[in-house]
Amino acid sequence: MRQAVLLGEPGTKRTEYFRQAARQEGMSVSFLDWKDYKEGIRRLSGNRIVLKIDPPRWESCLLKELNDLADDYKSRLEELAFMAKSQDIEFFNHPSGILLLLDKKECKKALMQAKIPVTESLDVPCRDTEQLLAQMESRKICQVFIKPVKGSGAAGVSAFRIQPKRGRMVLYTCAFLHPQKGPVNTKRLRCFSDPEDIFPLLTQILETDCIVERWYAKARYGQASYDLRAVVQEGKTDFLLARLSEGPITNLHLNNRPLALEALKLPGEVQKQIADLCKKAMDCYPQLRSAGIDILLERGSLKPRIIEMNGQGDLIYQDIYADNLIYRRQVRIIKRIGE
Repeated sequence: MRQAVLLGEPGTKRTEYFRQAARQEGMSVSFLDWKDYKEGIRRLSGNRIVLKIDPPRWESCLLKELNDLADDYKSRLEELAFMAKSQDIEFFNHPSGILLLLDKKECKKALMQAKIPVTESLDVPCRDTEQLLAQMESRKICQVFIKPVKGSGAAGVSAFRIQPKRGRMVLYTCAFLHPQKGPVNTKRLRCFSDPEDIFPLLTQILETDCIVERWYAKARYGQASYDLRAVVQEGKTDFLLARLSEGPITNLHLNNRPLALEALKLPGEVQKQIADLCKKAMDCYPQLRSAGIDILLERGSLKPRIIEMNGQGDLIYQDIYADNLIYRRQVRIIKRIGE
Protein backbone atom coordinates (compact mmCIF):
# COMPACT_ATOMS: atom_id res chain seq x y z
CA MET A 1 0.00 0.00 0.00
CA ARG A 2 1.13 3.50 -0.77
CA GLN A 3 1.05 6.14 1.95
CA ALA A 4 -1.38 9.02 1.32
CA VAL A 5 0.25 12.44 1.70
CA LEU A 6 -1.29 15.92 1.46
CA LEU A 7 0.98 18.87 0.62
CA GLY A 8 -0.59 22.19 1.55
CA GLU A 9 -0.95 24.91 4.17
CA PRO A 10 -1.86 24.10 7.80
CA GLY A 11 -5.18 25.33 9.12
CA THR A 12 -6.83 26.06 5.77
CA LYS A 13 -10.28 24.83 4.78
CA ARG A 14 -8.69 22.72 2.06
CA THR A 15 -6.49 20.93 4.59
CA GLU A 16 -9.09 20.53 7.33
CA TYR A 17 -11.90 19.25 5.11
CA PHE A 18 -9.66 16.89 3.15
CA ARG A 19 -8.50 15.44 6.46
CA GLN A 20 -12.13 15.17 7.55
CA ALA A 21 -12.93 13.29 4.34
CA ALA A 22 -9.99 10.95 4.97
CA ARG A 23 -11.31 10.16 8.46
CA GLN A 24 -14.81 9.56 7.08
CA GLU A 25 -13.42 7.14 4.50
CA GLY A 26 -11.05 5.40 6.92
CA MET A 27 -7.81 6.55 5.28
CA SER A 28 -4.70 7.68 7.14
CA VAL A 29 -3.10 10.77 5.58
CA SER A 30 0.21 12.44 6.36
CA PHE A 31 0.61 16.20 5.98
CA LEU A 32 3.49 18.20 4.46
CA ASP A 33 3.74 21.97 4.86
CA TRP A 34 4.79 24.07 1.87
CA LYS A 35 7.14 25.86 4.27
CA ASP A 36 9.58 22.91 4.24
CA TYR A 37 8.18 20.67 1.51
CA LYS A 38 11.55 19.63 0.06
CA GLU A 39 12.77 18.30 3.39
CA GLY A 40 9.39 16.65 3.96
CA ILE A 41 9.56 14.82 0.63
CA ARG A 42 13.12 13.69 1.36
CA ARG A 43 12.05 12.31 4.75
CA LEU A 44 9.59 10.10 2.89
CA SER A 45 12.19 8.90 0.39
CA GLY A 46 11.97 5.30 1.58
CA ASN A 47 8.18 5.21 1.24
CA ARG A 48 5.85 4.61 -1.66
CA ILE A 49 3.42 7.54 -1.56
CA VAL A 50 0.37 9.06 -3.27
CA LEU A 51 0.74 12.84 -3.13
CA LYS A 52 -2.08 15.37 -3.42
CA ILE A 53 -0.85 18.92 -4.00
CA ASP A 54 -2.88 21.85 -2.70
CA PRO A 55 -1.79 25.39 -3.64
CA PRO A 56 0.28 27.54 -1.28
CA ARG A 57 -1.40 30.53 0.30
CA TRP A 58 -0.60 33.81 -1.45
CA GLU A 59 -0.58 36.72 0.98
CA SER A 60 0.16 39.57 -1.43
CA CYS A 61 -2.63 41.73 -2.85
CA LEU A 62 -0.35 43.58 -5.30
CA LEU A 63 -1.12 42.71 -8.91
CA LYS A 64 2.43 43.60 -9.95
CA GLU A 65 3.63 40.64 -7.85
CA LEU A 66 1.20 38.19 -9.44
CA ASN A 67 3.57 36.93 -12.14
CA ASP A 68 6.44 36.51 -9.66
CA LEU A 69 4.19 34.53 -7.31
CA ALA A 70 3.00 32.34 -10.18
CA ASP A 71 6.58 31.80 -11.39
CA ASP A 72 7.63 30.81 -7.86
CA TYR A 73 4.81 28.26 -7.75
CA LYS A 74 5.81 27.00 -11.18
CA SER A 75 9.35 26.40 -9.86
CA ARG A 76 7.99 24.46 -6.88
CA LEU A 77 5.84 22.26 -9.12
CA GLU A 78 8.78 21.60 -11.44
CA GLU A 79 10.89 20.68 -8.40
CA LEU A 80 8.24 18.19 -7.25
CA ALA A 81 8.13 16.59 -10.70
CA PHE A 82 11.93 16.33 -10.67
CA MET A 83 12.02 14.79 -7.18
CA ALA A 84 9.53 12.14 -8.32
CA LYS A 85 12.13 10.83 -10.77
CA SER A 86 14.22 9.52 -7.89
CA GLN A 87 11.41 8.67 -5.44
CA ASP A 88 8.39 6.41 -5.68
CA ILE A 89 5.70 9.11 -5.90
CA GLU A 90 2.32 8.72 -7.57
CA PHE A 91 0.56 12.06 -7.90
CA PHE A 92 -3.18 12.57 -7.52
CA ASN A 93 -2.80 15.48 -9.96
CA HIS A 94 0.61 15.53 -11.61
CA PRO A 95 2.54 18.81 -11.22
CA SER A 96 2.93 19.04 -15.01
CA GLY A 97 -0.86 19.02 -15.43
CA ILE A 98 -1.37 21.67 -12.74
CA LEU A 99 1.26 23.77 -14.51
CA LEU A 100 -0.50 23.54 -17.86
CA LEU A 101 -3.67 25.05 -16.40
CA LEU A 102 -1.86 27.89 -14.62
CA ASP A 103 -1.52 29.65 -17.98
CA LYS A 104 -5.05 30.64 -19.07
CA LYS A 105 -3.91 31.57 -22.57
CA GLU A 106 -2.23 28.24 -23.30
CA CYS A 107 -5.10 26.30 -21.74
CA LYS A 108 -7.57 28.07 -24.01
CA LYS A 109 -5.42 27.27 -27.07
CA ALA A 110 -5.32 23.58 -26.15
CA LEU A 111 -9.10 23.45 -25.76
CA MET A 112 -9.63 25.23 -29.08
CA GLN A 113 -7.28 22.81 -30.85
CA ALA A 114 -9.48 20.01 -29.51
CA LYS A 115 -12.50 21.85 -31.00
CA ILE A 116 -14.02 22.46 -27.56
CA PRO A 117 -16.22 25.59 -27.35
CA VAL A 118 -14.59 28.32 -25.25
CA THR A 119 -15.18 32.00 -24.64
CA GLU A 120 -13.51 33.75 -27.58
CA SER A 121 -10.33 35.71 -26.88
CA LEU A 122 -8.71 38.59 -28.76
CA ASP A 123 -5.49 36.84 -29.70
CA VAL A 124 -3.47 40.05 -29.96
CA PRO A 125 -1.25 41.87 -27.45
CA CYS A 126 -3.02 44.63 -25.51
CA ARG A 127 -0.49 46.21 -23.18
CA ASP A 128 -2.33 49.46 -22.51
CA THR A 129 -5.81 50.96 -22.70
CA GLU A 130 -5.19 52.68 -26.05
CA GLN A 131 -4.19 49.38 -27.69
CA LEU A 132 -7.23 47.67 -26.21
CA LEU A 133 -9.59 50.36 -27.50
CA ALA A 134 -8.04 50.12 -30.97
CA GLN A 135 -8.54 46.34 -31.03
CA MET A 136 -12.12 46.66 -29.82
CA GLU A 137 -12.86 49.27 -32.49
CA SER A 138 -11.31 47.19 -35.29
CA ARG A 139 -13.36 44.15 -34.26
CA LYS A 140 -16.51 46.16 -33.54
CA ILE A 141 -16.59 44.81 -29.97
CA CYS A 142 -18.01 47.04 -27.26
CA GLN A 143 -17.44 44.91 -24.16
CA VAL A 144 -14.67 42.57 -23.02
CA PHE A 145 -13.43 40.62 -20.02
CA ILE A 146 -9.80 41.10 -18.97
CA LYS A 147 -7.96 38.54 -16.82
CA PRO A 148 -4.30 38.14 -15.88
CA VAL A 149 -2.91 35.10 -17.69
CA LYS A 150 -1.64 33.80 -14.34
CA GLY A 151 -3.71 34.05 -11.20
CA SER A 152 -6.98 32.98 -9.63
CA GLY A 153 -9.68 34.15 -7.25
CA ALA A 154 -10.71 37.08 -9.48
CA ALA A 155 -7.29 38.73 -8.99
CA GLY A 156 -7.19 41.54 -11.53
CA VAL A 157 -10.30 40.30 -13.33
CA SER A 158 -12.13 43.20 -14.99
CA ALA A 159 -15.10 43.80 -17.27
CA PHE A 160 -14.85 46.77 -19.64
CA ARG A 161 -17.68 48.27 -21.68
CA ILE A 162 -17.69 51.23 -24.07
CA GLN A 163 -20.47 53.18 -25.77
CA PRO A 164 -18.63 54.80 -28.70
CA LYS A 165 -21.55 56.91 -29.92
CA ARG A 166 -22.07 58.43 -26.48
CA GLY A 167 -18.39 58.58 -25.61
CA ARG A 168 -18.97 56.63 -22.41
CA MET A 169 -17.12 53.76 -20.80
CA VAL A 170 -17.35 51.72 -17.61
CA LEU A 171 -14.90 49.40 -15.87
CA TYR A 172 -15.93 46.79 -13.29
CA THR A 173 -13.02 45.40 -11.32
CA CYS A 174 -11.87 44.21 -7.90
CA ALA A 175 -8.70 46.28 -8.30
CA PHE A 176 -7.99 49.86 -7.43
CA LEU A 177 -4.93 52.02 -8.07
CA HIS A 178 -2.89 52.68 -4.95
CA PRO A 179 -0.75 55.83 -5.34
CA GLN A 180 2.43 54.09 -4.13
CA LYS A 181 1.80 50.36 -4.65
CA GLY A 182 0.10 50.39 -8.05
CA PRO A 183 -2.92 48.14 -8.77
CA VAL A 184 -4.12 46.37 -5.63
CA ASN A 185 -6.57 43.47 -5.59
CA THR A 186 -9.50 43.54 -3.16
CA LYS A 187 -12.56 41.42 -2.41
CA ARG A 188 -14.96 44.18 -3.40
CA LEU A 189 -16.23 44.87 -6.91
CA ARG A 190 -15.83 48.50 -7.94
CA CYS A 191 -17.32 50.40 -10.86
CA PHE A 192 -15.45 53.25 -12.58
CA SER A 193 -17.01 55.47 -15.25
CA ASP A 194 -14.55 58.39 -15.45
CA PRO A 195 -11.89 57.86 -18.17
CA GLU A 196 -9.37 59.63 -15.94
CA ASP A 197 -9.82 56.79 -13.42
CA ILE A 198 -10.17 54.02 -15.99
CA PHE A 199 -7.17 54.64 -18.27
CA PRO A 200 -4.33 54.48 -15.70
CA LEU A 201 -5.88 51.59 -13.75
CA LEU A 202 -6.72 49.50 -16.80
CA THR A 203 -3.30 50.10 -18.35
CA GLN A 204 -1.55 48.85 -15.22
CA ILE A 205 -3.81 45.78 -15.12
CA LEU A 206 -3.02 45.05 -18.78
CA GLU A 207 0.71 45.38 -18.07
CA THR A 208 0.52 42.26 -15.88
CA ASP A 209 0.03 40.24 -19.13
CA CYS A 210 -3.65 39.59 -19.62
CA ILE A 211 -6.01 37.56 -21.72
CA VAL A 212 -8.81 39.63 -23.25
CA GLU A 213 -12.08 37.85 -24.01
CA ARG A 214 -15.34 38.74 -25.66
CA TRP A 215 -17.99 39.59 -23.04
CA TYR A 216 -20.88 37.22 -23.65
CA ALA A 217 -24.43 37.75 -22.46
CA LYS A 218 -24.86 35.04 -19.82
CA ALA A 219 -27.97 33.01 -19.11
CA ARG A 220 -30.25 34.55 -16.50
CA TYR A 221 -32.07 33.33 -13.41
CA GLY A 222 -34.58 35.89 -12.20
CA GLN A 223 -32.85 39.27 -12.19
CA ALA A 224 -29.33 37.81 -12.07
CA SER A 225 -27.00 36.40 -14.69
CA TYR A 226 -25.03 33.26 -13.90
CA ASP A 227 -22.30 30.91 -14.94
CA LEU A 228 -21.39 27.45 -13.64
CA ARG A 229 -18.53 25.93 -11.66
CA ALA A 230 -18.05 22.20 -12.20
CA VAL A 231 -15.67 19.92 -10.34
CA VAL A 232 -14.81 17.02 -12.62
CA GLN A 233 -12.98 13.97 -11.28
CA GLU A 234 -11.90 11.00 -13.38
CA GLY A 235 -14.26 12.05 -16.17
CA LYS A 236 -17.31 12.44 -13.91
CA THR A 237 -18.88 15.75 -12.90
CA ASP A 238 -18.97 15.37 -9.12
CA PHE A 239 -20.31 18.84 -8.36
CA LEU A 240 -22.01 21.54 -10.40
CA LEU A 241 -23.01 24.89 -8.98
CA ALA A 242 -24.47 28.08 -10.45
CA ARG A 243 -22.90 31.42 -9.46
CA LEU A 244 -25.42 34.27 -9.62
CA SER A 245 -24.51 37.93 -9.89
CA GLU A 246 -26.25 41.18 -10.71
CA GLY A 247 -22.91 42.40 -12.04
CA PRO A 248 -20.59 40.94 -14.69
CA ILE A 249 -18.20 39.06 -12.34
CA THR A 250 -19.62 35.97 -10.64
CA ASN A 251 -16.88 34.78 -8.23
CA LEU A 252 -18.58 33.72 -5.01
CA HIS A 253 -16.12 35.40 -2.65
CA LEU A 254 -17.42 38.75 -3.98
CA ASN A 255 -20.70 38.13 -2.12
CA ASN A 256 -22.37 36.66 -5.17
CA ARG A 257 -25.02 34.00 -4.68
CA PRO A 258 -24.56 30.25 -5.16
CA LEU A 259 -27.49 28.25 -6.49
CA ALA A 260 -27.99 24.51 -6.77
CA LEU A 261 -28.12 23.26 -10.34
CA GLU A 262 -31.58 21.77 -9.84
CA ALA A 263 -33.09 25.23 -9.29
CA LEU A 264 -32.12 26.27 -12.84
CA LYS A 265 -34.32 23.54 -14.35
CA LEU A 266 -31.97 23.22 -17.31
CA PRO A 267 -33.20 20.99 -20.15
CA GLY A 268 -31.78 17.48 -20.07
CA GLU A 269 -30.02 18.05 -23.40
CA VAL A 270 -28.18 21.10 -22.03
CA GLN A 271 -27.09 19.14 -18.95
CA LYS A 272 -25.77 16.40 -21.23
CA GLN A 273 -23.88 18.99 -23.31
CA ILE A 274 -22.28 20.35 -20.14
CA ALA A 275 -21.22 16.88 -18.96
CA ASP A 276 -19.82 16.01 -22.40
CA LEU A 277 -17.99 19.33 -22.59
CA CYS A 278 -16.36 18.76 -19.20
CA LYS A 279 -15.29 15.23 -20.07
CA LYS A 280 -13.75 16.34 -23.38
CA ALA A 281 -11.89 19.13 -21.60
CA MET A 282 -10.47 16.71 -19.03
CA ASP A 283 -9.43 14.34 -21.82
CA CYS A 284 -7.05 17.10 -22.97
CA TYR A 285 -5.20 16.78 -19.66
CA PRO A 286 -4.53 13.11 -18.84
CA GLN A 287 -2.09 14.25 -16.13
CA LEU A 288 -5.07 15.43 -14.05
CA ARG A 289 -7.62 13.35 -12.17
CA SER A 290 -9.50 16.41 -10.91
CA ALA A 291 -10.12 19.99 -12.05
CA GLY A 292 -12.50 22.88 -11.57
CA ILE A 293 -14.11 24.12 -14.78
CA ASP A 294 -15.95 27.42 -15.18
CA ILE A 295 -18.68 27.27 -17.82
CA LEU A 296 -20.71 30.00 -19.48
CA LEU A 297 -24.19 29.33 -20.87
CA GLU A 298 -25.07 31.76 -23.64
CA ARG A 299 -28.24 33.70 -23.01
CA GLY A 300 -31.09 32.32 -25.10
CA SER A 301 -29.44 29.28 -26.69
CA LEU A 302 -27.86 28.01 -23.41
CA LYS A 303 -24.89 26.85 -25.48
CA PRO A 304 -22.09 25.94 -23.01
CA ARG A 305 -18.59 27.38 -23.40
CA ILE A 306 -15.60 26.85 -21.15
CA ILE A 307 -14.38 30.05 -19.53
CA GLU A 308 -11.32 28.55 -17.84
CA MET A 309 -9.97 25.50 -16.01
CA ASN A 310 -8.15 25.18 -12.69
CA GLY A 311 -6.10 22.12 -11.79
CA GLN A 312 -6.75 22.83 -8.09
CA GLY A 313 -10.29 24.20 -8.28
CA ASP A 314 -11.80 21.65 -5.91
CA LEU A 315 -12.69 23.83 -2.89
CA ILE A 316 -16.44 24.47 -2.95
CA TYR A 317 -17.85 25.78 0.33
CA GLN A 318 -21.36 24.60 -0.54
CA ASP A 319 -19.93 21.07 -0.65
CA ILE A 320 -17.54 21.01 2.30
CA TYR A 321 -20.19 22.46 4.63
CA ALA A 322 -22.70 19.84 3.46
CA ASP A 323 -21.62 16.32 2.50
CA ASN A 324 -17.96 16.95 1.55
CA LEU A 325 -18.53 14.81 -1.53
CA ILE A 326 -15.64 16.17 -3.60
CA TYR A 327 -12.92 15.42 -1.07
CA ARG A 328 -14.48 12.09 -0.09
CA ARG A 329 -14.37 11.02 -3.73
CA GLN A 330 -10.74 12.14 -3.93
CA VAL A 331 -9.93 10.01 -0.90
CA ARG A 332 -11.54 6.97 -2.51
CA ILE A 333 -9.52 7.59 -5.68
CA ILE A 334 -6.30 7.91 -3.66
CA LYS A 335 -7.06 4.69 -1.78
CA ARG A 336 -7.51 2.90 -5.09
CA ILE A 337 -4.26 4.35 -6.48
CA GLY A 338 -2.42 3.21 -3.37
CA GLU A 339 -3.55 -0.41 -3.49
